[in-house]
Amino acid sequence: MNSRATNDPTGPNFLFICTDQQRADHTGFGGNPVLATPNLDSLAATGTVFDRALVANPICMPNRCSIITGRMPSVHGTRVNGVALRPDTNTFLRVLRSAGYRTSHIGKAHLQNMGYRPEVTAALFPPEIDDARIDPFPTGWDRQESIERFAEGPVPPVTDFYGYERADIVSLHGDMCHGHYHWWLRDQGVDPRSLQGPANATAACPEWGQVYRTALPAELHPTSYVGMRTVAEIEAADGDGRPFFIHASFPDPHHPFTPPGRYWDLHDPADIPLPESFHDPHTTSMPQIREVAANRGRPPHSVEYWAPTEHQFRHAAAAEYGAITLIDEQVGAMLDALRRTGHDRDTVVMFTSDHGDMFGDHGLLLKMGIHYQGCLRVPLVISDPRRGAPRRSDSLVSSLDLAQTVLDLAGLPEFRGMQGHSLVPLLDDPELTVRSALLIEEDEQDDPLGVGMPLRMRTLVTEGARLTTYRGLEDGELFDLGEDPLEMHNVFGDAGATGLRAEMTEALAREMAAMADESPRPTHRA
Repeated sequence: MNSRATNDPTGPNFLFICTDQQRADHTGFGGNPVLATPNLDSLAATGTVFDRALVANPICMPNRCSIITGRMPSVHGTRVNGVALRPDTNTFLRVLRSAGYRTSHIGKAHLQNMGYRPEVTAALFPPEIDDARIDPFPTGWDRQESIERFAEGPVPPVTDFYGYERADIVSLHGDMCHGHYHWWLRDQGVDPRSLQGPANATAACPEWGQVYRTALPAELHPTSYVGMRTVAEIEAADGDGRPFFIHASFPDPHHPFTPPGRYWDLHDPADIPLPESFHDPHTTSMPQIREVAANRGRPPHSVEYWAPTEHQFRHAAAAEYGAITLIDEQVGAMLDALRRTGHDRDTVVMFTSDHGDMFGDHGLLLKMGIHYQGCLRVPLVISDPRRGAPRRSDSLVSSLDLAQTVLDLAGLPEFRGMQGHSLVPLLDDPELTVRSALLIEEDEQDDPLGVGMPLRMRTLVTEGARLTTYRGLEDGELFDLGEDPLEMHNVFGDAGATGLRAEMTEALAREMAAMADESPRPTHRA
């Protein structure tokens, strides 16, 4: 990896575009037969598409923190939604900023909690029991994104936010977003309470309250806000003189699925095809998955995965596709701004999502506590104008790799304890591989398995298999992806798969050992 002195602003610019809860195949370039994403497709046509990009963790906060640190959730500490990333954490943004980059964030960060209600988890984690780690930081450090803070009155831009020089915060999802966006709406003369939420919806899917057409007009939708603010930031950075890193982070297409106006009607639910595995009989699935599948058509009270009917699935997909179309149009506006300012020639554009969604695979929807490919795989495109023809790579790559890739492209050194791999070699030769196995972690606050302790899952994915283990259970999941690419037959307990299970278990142990923390560095031998 190249290195250069800090404060030498000669590297490329970066536009890092991230969506929330978007599957790899919910794009045109990802092979979706219905959804058109012409702007994302044009980006893919100028760069490298990674067809086997997986997350380090399939949940928002842990994986977003892995993206900016290049470290596993069990190492950087944000192991579950609800644990804010420590403010003394090193990130690739801090390295860029030290090197003279203008670093800015627009949209959903979710590096801290979007709400602050410790009483919600007090029963699971009694406050009278001290933690192993003492918090030395000033009161309120972890409430930079909380909607309670923003509800008190207008909040100035967040500064020095994990290496972001300036952060424009959009909290929550769908049309219910808050943060700086909330006060922008008020500046437009709009009372958010008169337009946001299902009570103001102009159309809805009666079978699931998370699917409705928002009363917000398209130009006031959170997606349009992120697009508009990003274009303005590109234009402002053009006159700055420093190279820039702009993180544009859409809170969509995460549920609730609330496209505005014409985007609600773009797709007829009847035209949405069912996934090939929708009618999975789940004869070899884990007991908790079979239980969910047996209660088809009953939406959950929380945000965990559930089993929709065909009608519910198709209406959710039609609405989500409309939301993605609006995102794609805003991406087009960003790319136009780069061309208009001449920065299309010196800006690396990256596109990904923080995690996926079952969205009909195996007859399920949403996420949390489930590691089928629909939740693990995300879209990933890296378009570097300094490189040549478009490419596609089947190499196993991780969200963990993005931090080192940015630093490598910028010619800056990584910091101790980073655990990913730079993908720059794959931009030149997509046939290369950076790893033979990929580790995915997931911890949760609850105990959905009834084993007397919060859920903890560890998954290993290789070229030809996927193994998932659960703390407190002897059973697990093992899929031979060569023979069973749709993950329909769990062979964890099959006598004929004993060899594969042993091989994958040993590889999982090796990978977990390799991911032990190497920071901070020793100061002496003893």
